[in-house]
Order: sequence, then C-alpha cells, then structure tokens
Amino acid sequence: MNASSLITDYPHGISAIDAQFHRPKRAAIHLIVENGKMALVDTGTTFSIPGVVSVLNKKNLSIEDVEYIILTHIHLDHAGGASECMRLFPNAKLVVHPRGARHMADPEKLIAGAIAVYGEAEFKRVYGEINPIDKNRIIEATDESRIDINGRSLLFLDTPGHARHHNCIYDEKSNAFFTGDTFGVSYRELDVDGMEFVFPTTTPVQFDPKAAHASIDRIMQFNPEFAYLAHYSRISHLTQHAESLHALIDMHVDIAQKAQHRTNTNNGDRFNAICSELKIQLLERIKASGCQMSDDNIVNLISSDIRLNAMGLNHWIDQ
Repeated sequence: MNASSLITDYPHGISAIDAQFHRPKRAAIHLIVENGKMALVDTGTTFSIPGVVSVLNKKNLSIEDVEYIILTHIHLDHAGGASECMRLFPNAKLVVHPRGARHMADPEKLIAGAIAVYGEAEFKRVYGEINPIDKNRIIEATDESRIDINGRSLLFLDTPGHARHHNCIYDEKSNAFFTGDTFGVSYRELDVDGMEFVFPTTTPVQFDPKAAHASIDRIMQFNPEFAYLAHYSRISHLTQHAESLHALIDMHVDIAQKAQHRTNTNNGDRFNAICSELKIQLLERIKASGCQMSDDNIVNLISSDIRLNAMGLNHWIDQ
C-alpha cells in the first residue's frame, strides 16, 4: 500500500496509520504531531513499521523528531513493532506501563508465550523479529504520570480490565483518549450514518470484567469528545458507547457463565458454546444497528474477535 492509502488525518495533529495487520483498517498506529515533534501510540508489528516511515516521509517529518513510542499495552498487535521503532528512531523513548516494561527490555517470555499459541513459523510470519530494548530508553508510565511533546501534555491512566499492563492516554488539547483495547473495538465497515458499533475485547489471559467496567467509567469522568481505538481509530458518541460497552461486557460474562453450566466444565465444548453464542448475539446487535452488510460478511469481519473473546472468557471462567 502507498503512504496516502495508509493515512487518516484528524484535527489537532492526529493521524491514524494503518498497521496492515491481517487486513486493511483492522489495527491503527496513531501519530501525534506537535510543531514538528512526534509521538506514536502503539506500533503494530515489525511489518507495520515500513508503512510508518513512508507516512513520515509523505508528511515531510523527520525520524529524528520522533520523541516517544507509546504502548497502550504489550499485546503484540500493539507492541510487536516496538523494537524496530527504537532501532529506526534514534531519539525516541519507549513509554510503557510498569507491568510491561520488563517484557520490552527482555521479551523472551513474551515471545515464548506467542510461539506457544501460534507455533514458531506462524509467529515469525505474523510478527517478525522482536528484539530487546535498552532499559535506558524505557520510561515506565505510572498512573497519572505525564509526558510532554513540545508543550503538549499527555496524561497516563492505569486502565486494567483488558490487561493488567494497560494504560489509556488523555490528550487535553484534543479532549480525546487513546484507549488501546480498553474502550472496545469498532470497525469502520460497521458504521451506519456516522454512528459506530463498539464491542468489548475480552482476549486472554487477563480479562477482568469488574476492572473493565471501572476503567470505562474512569475514562468517562474526563467527558472526552473522542476515543482513538487501536481497532479502528476515532469514534465519538462516547456516552452512548460507554453504556453499550457496560451492557456488552455483562453479556459476555453471562454467556461464559451459562456455557460453564451447560457443558459441565469440558473446556473444548465450553469454548465452542461461547463462540457460537457470541456470534449470534453480536450479529443480532450489529444488524439491529442498521448495518446492511450480509450476515456472512459481518461474521467474516469479526470472526477472529469472536474467537479471541471466547478464548479469554474460557480462561477467565476457570480463575
């Protein structure tokens, strides 16, 4: 893809860069530019970074002016490209949740965990090379800490629920949050007349519904106008979406608990039951929102999310 096709520009110097992860507009890397200085929020994978460089070139921005690589959390569709960013952007610091920092400095366990899920060949195909990052270039972003980009302050909030190593970042200038996976996922293909459809992500292995509810409420205390999601980029109507996310988190939990009772704790049967019911319930709600896509196309769009959510719920129910 050429650089122009990767970019979605927004006001206040914010752009979404398509991470080219599996398909177009599935995962976003967000670029924040303030008077020539820059931060990137999330990195996609190693294979996403050439696209980032092409976008910077297209915008006549210098790699020397990338000051921060910010990770919302260390799941590899968000953090897999971090070491390549640090190699290419010589003046950048990596900003990451304290629980994730050690895994960026020594990614051996992170890599081993992914290989256990995908197998080594598939891991290499999807994520490429992941290397250790110099500890001296890592900033641990504790709760309510801030960084500054040319006078533009970004506030970090500890927002568990999706993962215990998750931060959301508040940008006062745009009155917006960069939410990673805390405020759900929302694919632009599902938009209807400017209204987005948002649903939670309950991926393994640290899903915590109580914490997820609390993190959504904490974000909404700021009364933000927009949220920039990793999957995929800017949404508005946040009051409505917060209410919907609360209801959908409860729905996910209810589906998992009912599957637990019906399948007598058989792990494989329970996973399949959760998958099946999630597909039914999410499809029903997407169609009710006015989406005109065919059922098959909707299911194809969200099938990997359904499976990941079911995996996370299946793990959570055993805790």
